[in-house]
Amino acid sequence: MTAFVSQWHAWIKALHIVAVMAWMAGMLYLPRLYVYHAAAKPGTELSETLKVMERRLLRAIVNPAMIAAFISGGMLLTVQDWGRGWLYVKLALVVAMSVLHHLYATWRKDFEQDRNTRPPRFYRIANEIPTLLLIAIVFLAVIKPF
Repeated sequence: MTAFVSQWHAWIKALHIVAVMAWMAGMLYLPRLYVYHAAAKPGTELSETLKVMERRLLRAIVNPAMIAAFISGGMLLTVQDWGRGWLYVKLALVVAMSVLHHLYATWRKDFEQDRNTRPPRFYRIANEIPTLLLIAIVFLAVIKPF
């Protein structure tokens, strides 16, 4: 596997970047939809439309992009220097992003079943978390500070 990754490193890295960009686009947009959905009355046309949008975004873009990011990132890990501390911090932040992804998926199911109890403000705050994680992950990966 290491020889394959070394030979195709640039292509795998490019795929990883594209997958992460798609994953992050969805992670930033999905809670924004939740803000609008939390303000909509259950059963209304807007609520039903948002349910479809949320489901399609998660299933067609966010989930596949996360899987592609994990596969390509896992491949890149085979040629990483594991002696550097930044990598462990970055991986911990990726785990945090994955937990957030799971929370977003759980919240979508709550909306789908008209069981949301959180106000729009909650989702506005939740919308900022992936941005903060993304900033930290990118700076760690590019600067490799320790």
